[in-house]
Amino acid sequence: MDTNPSWNSKYNWSMIARAAPPKRPAEERVADFLEIYANFDEVTAQEQASRCINCPDPSCVQGCPLNNRIPEWLALTAQGRFLEAAELSRSTSNMPEICSRVCPQERLCENSCILNSHTDPVAIGALERFVNEYAFAHDDVAPHQVAPNGRKVAVIGSGPSGLACADQLVQLGYGVVVFESLSVPGGLLVNGIPAFKLEKHIVARRVDLLAQAGVEFRLGVRVGWEVTLDALLRDFDALFLGVGAQQTKKLDVPGAQFSGVIQALPFLIQKNVAPTVGAGEPIAVAGKRVVVLGGGDTAMDCLRTAVRSGALSATCLYRRDLANMPGSRKEYANAIEEGAQFLFLVNPVALTGDAVGAVTGVRCVRMELGEADASGRRKPRPVPDSEFLAEADLVLIAYGFDPRPFPAESDFSRVATNDWGGIVVDQNLMTSVPGVFAGGDSARGPSLVVHAVRDARKAAEGIHRYLSAVKVA
Repeated sequence: MDTNPSWNSKYNWSMIARAAPPKRPAEERVADFLEIYANFDEVTAQEQASRCINCPDPSCVQGCPLNNRIPEWLALTAQGRFLEAAELSRSTSNMPEICSRVCPQERLCENSCILNSHTDPVAIGALERFVNEYAFAHDDVAPHQVAPNGRKVAVIGSGPSGLACADQLVQLGYGVVVFESLSVPGGLLVNGIPAFKLEKHIVARRVDLLAQAGVEFRLGVRVGWEVTLDALLRDFDALFLGVGAQQTKKLDVPGAQFSGVIQALPFLIQKNVAPTVGAGEPIAVAGKRVVVLGGGDTAMDCLRTAVRSGALSATCLYRRDLANMPGSRKEYANAIEEGAQFLFLVNPVALTGDAVGAVTGVRCVRMELGEADASGRRKPRPVPDSEFLAEADLVLIAYGFDPRPFPAESDFSRVATNDWGGIVVDQNLMTSVPGVFAGGDSARGPSLVVHAVRDARKAAEGIHRYLSAVKVA
């Protein structure tokens, strides 16, 4: 591997243009559900990493929720020391090969890159993916074997927070059992994120590593329904609740009951995950006019999935403008390339249907942005006399999610929640029940995978402190 010292020049950013990772043409990728990006080659990776100027106070580290040691592993990458770079990347992230694929780097680390004031930022996300895939390809990601410490922790949910917490705990010597209600581990990473962004074998590979490290997975178990809190507290020294937030937010307009009006998550699961027994009737998409309501990443996923499923058209309706849309700009650009359409400053007020109760359209009103609300975003308001009809044969609701509550009769009701159903935690991420911790979407509400990983790492620290203070029986 080339270790050309000129690639350590602090002026490389002005001599080497930012490169994007190879991307398949839109006309090719819409015909399948495979990932659309490929890895840099080694020479390109070194060149791109050499664009980092190694700031004395790196803002990219602050822009990363995990405070990844980005300039350090970029320097190693620039020198061709890819395995060392990957090892350093893994020291602060439990799933860097996944975060590099699904994180909105343009809003996080790359947005904070100091080069933004002069030119394009360093391609941090693509380089993180490169070094970690290089490590996997060279069998350099073997789990560390740690002597058992005699304590057991149950992790409820195998999404990003559950997997990351299990990883942290098993590295500390805990016996970890992950409970998952579905037949395949991975949670949001498998069910909520389409394969064209994150292929399923990438998640399975990470799960296999955890199993090799000693984590046990018990699948098809509905904790709170089939397993009680008291039973878990008898069998384990502590619990971590990483159950996510998959309770869909409903569309509250006339006509929402028409057939052909479907929530985003069931649609994505059916189209992106292998069919299972009891999955319900297939959702027909081919030849239909699909309208997606919402402007987040789930809406982008629905649009791009609809295109791949043969939709006649796939149109997003969003009540604010592009500048205020929460979805990733990278995913927006990919959706546009693949043929999706966007109507901004538009809000649904009713759905129309035919004589048999099937949806035929979305009656909308045009919006304008008024004064900023408490969050600082300008609040949309209707434009008088601006209603119009967007024709639709299938309407997908992508308005976000709330935590799904445990059954009212379950003893998990002892775990305090707030007014929107989120689990209440303290500074150590412990809940109102001693020894029970929580993190990720179930505590903070729907957010990024990287936030779930950060919560999981913090919760694992809290669990370790808590149990270290408790005498072994």
